Amino acid sequence: MDYKKSEIKKGITAHTIKTNSFKTDLIAVFLTTKLTKENVTKNAMIPMCLRKGSKTLENIEEINKELEEMYGAEFDCGVDKTGDNQVLKFYLETIDNKYLPENENLIAKGIETLLEIVFEPKTENNAFKREYIDTEKEKLKTIIEGKKDNKAAYASLRCQEEMFKGTPFGLYKYGYIEDIDKIDEKNLYEHYQKLISECKIDIFVSGDIDTNNVIQTIKDNKNIQRLNEREADYNQKNMPFEKHHEREIVESLDVTQGNLNIGLSIDEESKKEKYVAIVYNAILRTDQQHQKCFK
Repeated sequence: MDYKKSEIKKGITAHTIKTNSFKTDLIAVFLTTKLTKENVTKNAMIPMCLRKGSKTLENIEEINKELEEMYGAEFDCGVDKTGDNQVLKFYLETIDNKYLPENENLIAKGIETLLEIVFEPKTENNAFKREYIDTEKEKLKTIIEGKKDNKAAYASLRCQEEMFKGTPFGLYKYGYIEDIDKIDEKNLYEHYQKLISECKIDIFVSGDIDTNNVIQTIKDNKNIQRLNEREADYNQKNMPFEKHHEREIVESLDVTQGNLNIGLSIDEESKKEKYVAIVYNAILRTDQQHQKCFK
């Protein structure tokens, strides 16, 4: 396995992983920005809207048709949080070129398609398409309201919220119901434009690839060329560690089986010790009566 990191522009980085262990190639775009209460819900909405259509692939049906013509390529996107940052993630997986019946450069087509979906969304009157926004707002409400459905995941989420209350890491990655109604097609598009002009952008390509050709393909892409250089606006370090007293939080629900979560926040900057803590956490999680949550 050969990993290479290349700066395309300031704030925009390409990561290539050359490996022949798989029959598919994976392309991913990560947009990393600060976790804030003001923007967390808007950020969660953006991948949901971008997957609805792009400049030339104007709806989901056309995106799916394009994926089928790429020998059944798979596309997915979502949002996560890493430390005090929110990460918008977009993935496209294709068959490796060497398995195609003809001499096609499917990895280049995959890069072009994914970058168009992320950076050339379908718009109307300099805003997102209103019907897409209305549909996705209802879906996001359902996601947020349904967080109690999985009681074990909900207990872990509540543990994090209480431990890191008042800090970015304590925010729910999908945002909050009360902020959804404030979103419309125009202010979300304005936020999207601000996001892609300021956020940290990472483009990953892995597979049995020609690394130099892949990097050049990314550099030559019209959407990448249009993006400005930036001092990426994200949290490079987590919030300063604060000692907390022991607290016990009890939340009653109408269930037949309870969940116990025990959280321990540790101040550990050493990468080596950080991974030791992660492994230790995994060992503790094998006891189903305890879950440890680490930042």
